[in-house]
Amino acid sequence: MMCGKYLAIPAGALGLTLILLPMSLQAQLMLSFAVLGIMFIGMTRPDNSTFRVITLVFAGIIALRYGFWRTTETLPDITEPLNFIPGFLLYLAEMYCLAMLAISFFMVIDPIKRKTPDMGAAADLPTVDVFIPSYNEDAELLAVTLAAAKSMAYPKDKLNIYLLDDGGTDAKRNHKNPHVSVAAIRRHEQLKALCSAMGVHYHARKQNDHAKAGNLNEGLKVSKGELVVVFDADHAPVRDFLRETVGFFREDEKLFLVQTPHYFLNPDPLEKNLQTFARMPSENEMFYSILQCGLDKWNASFFCGSAAVLRRSALMTTDGFSGQSITEDCETALSLHCQGWHSVYIDKPLIAGLQPETFVSFIGQRARWCQGMLQILILKRPFLAKGLSIPQRICYAGINMFWLFPLSRLAFMFSPLLYIFFSLEIYKANILEFASYAVTYLISSFAMQSYLYGRVRWPWISELYEYVQAVFLFGSIVSVVRNPRKPTFNVTAKGQTLDKSKLSPLATPYFAIFFLLLAAALYSGYRVLTEPVASELLLIVAMWNLINLGLAGAALGAIAERRELRRNQRLPVKRHALMHVDDIIHHVIIQDASSGGVSIEFVDKEPKLDLVNPTIAKVEVRRGGQVINFNVVYRSRRMLDQTAICGFAYSERTPETVMAIAELMYSDQSVLQDRLVRRQTRKNFFWGTSRFALWSLTESLRAIRYSAGLIRESVVQSFEDAPMVLNDNNKVVTASLPAKIAEAGPIHPGAQLYG
Repeated sequence: MMCGKYLAIPAGALGLTLILLPMSLQAQLMLSFAVLGIMFIGMTRPDNSTFRVITLVFAGIIALRYGFWRTTETLPDITEPLNFIPGFLLYLAEMYCLAMLAISFFMVIDPIKRKTPDMGAAADLPTVDVFIPSYNEDAELLAVTLAAAKSMAYPKDKLNIYLLDDGGTDAKRNHKNPHVSVAAIRRHEQLKALCSAMGVHYHARKQNDHAKAGNLNEGLKVSKGELVVVFDADHAPVRDFLRETVGFFREDEKLFLVQTPHYFLNPDPLEKNLQTFARMPSENEMFYSILQCGLDKWNASFFCGSAAVLRRSALMTTDGFSGQSITEDCETALSLHCQGWHSVYIDKPLIAGLQPETFVSFIGQRARWCQGMLQILILKRPFLAKGLSIPQRICYAGINMFWLFPLSRLAFMFSPLLYIFFSLEIYKANILEFASYAVTYLISSFAMQSYLYGRVRWPWISELYEYVQAVFLFGSIVSVVRNPRKPTFNVTAKGQTLDKSKLSPLATPYFAIFFLLLAAALYSGYRVLTEPVASELLLIVAMWNLINLGLAGAALGAIAERRELRRNQRLPVKRHALMHVDDIIHHVIIQDASSGGVSIEFVDKEPKLDLVNPTIAKVEVRRGGQVINFNVVYRSRRMLDQTAICGFAYSERTPETVMAIAELMYSDQSVLQDRLVRRQTRKNFFWGTSRFALWSLTESLRAIRYSAGLIRESVVQSFEDAPMVLNDNNKVVTASLPAKIAEAGPIHPGAQLYG
């Protein structure tokens, strides 16, 4: 990278000269094509740091030439306020995008790929406390996370696991509302029994102060390990999680954080509804596979709330986890970076979690992220924070400012309508000017997106995700600006199912925008055909609106919710096992596993299996000298490539069964890695645009069918998951608490009793 650094100085000087040099439109067009040619040559060597710097510098030249022209030539006359005011707002939106482009180039100029250091001798390893904060998650989900955490490869005398239950606090158990108190009492007793059976610590604090940050700080008070690991309730770690992370703390005494990516077993609502999961890179992969690696270069990778290891002594210097904003993770990292502590990022999936299944919960999660990051921007002012290096200031400011994207996205969506319907000229340019500056800038932007992020982000997908969030996050931004301290922490719902396909409750504004843009497209076409001399600006704006219409059409597919009957997400495991059926031992291959059951391929002759009176069998899995047994019940049979695959559900879920689930699903990190790599494939701009155009048509029609109730779905037979069995009497520990319930007062017959 040293050669790249030295090259950046003369390249930057040349770039500055070219940016400010006045020239004719013909010269500008020639310059743009020459610069694009140099960029494309640089893109042929993506792993060469010198070529990477050249590419980024020349992409910056085109962008800043556009910004200079946009500033000096295209703004409406200030004496015409009806044109100038919306025109200036659009200009500000574009300048925001240029600023974010420059910051993103800086962030990812030299991403770091770290190698795992040696962990050291067992006797010298630090003690580790694992915190699993919980609020309203089910015991079944928590049991798997606890089992996976307990199964991590680490000396057992140096590993302590804590379930920090904020749903069973003293305040909730003594709440004046009897429904709340009874639910909290039952949850408290059930999770205490679960932790006792799993051999881990249970703790519930007195008050629910400061949300997740307060809960984690309470965990610091009741534990004493040198390192603290944080897993969200639905984030189950692989066996080697600590082997991959703890060694970094031996190398750097000022290291406070080792962060790993969040890998998800299930699709988010857009992936589910557009049916892209496992084929297209997920939205979060751009952040975790590219941006965090780039931030790591500048010692600016930050805590993401889970899947991380932190040094206790560092946390003590800031009185624990920060809680002024509702994104305690980024705020905590900022505070510690300001004190000179270091962070490390490992680009290797070491946990498997769940993300929101419904569009409502997805928007709720993003609203919290948006508000929390803007709280940090306003209250903490990272660009001015003492103790940060200049690169760290740029990175933190960029990460926080990113969440202003709804303002620019909505400006780009609605600006064309002002000219189409009202003939307001908010952007002054003719066809040749637009081609010389704007079109070449757009070509450069799309080329750079593919160059930097093409492996993890297909064409137009960023625009789609930004638009579907912008519609509702605009209000979140306004609320934070009005009162930065007002937003409160809301838990994101996980593990939800949908019995039938339907429109999201949030669908109305997306339909309204779609039909407004459709009307604008029809009216602009009418104007082009009927006006004696259609202006060049009208043609530009009509095309711009047509792109927005395609975006809005694809977004309708995101809010047309396909049903999701699967309660448990599968992982391919390909594991040899023995199955005992009617006293006969069969060699089998476990094809995949979930927290609900396994898929089995019989290596030898398939036994006779009964679905009417379901066959009960015992599965025996071996690892080293250890044997793990669990019972299953036959549920289904299907053919896959001329091979019979039989589905079995766990007949009961005891602590031993849950440990077996952890063994099957999370013992091998390469399963997650392979699944990630398989979907990280580049798609060129023309393929991506064609696919997106197809979505725009088919998904808008599907959403309209949903709105008209034209949904035909067959009934699917479903079986309930086996209950949790936590004691020797084979009884589920839920709430045999007559005395405590009586103290809570009467319960309405329709009350929900479980938190």
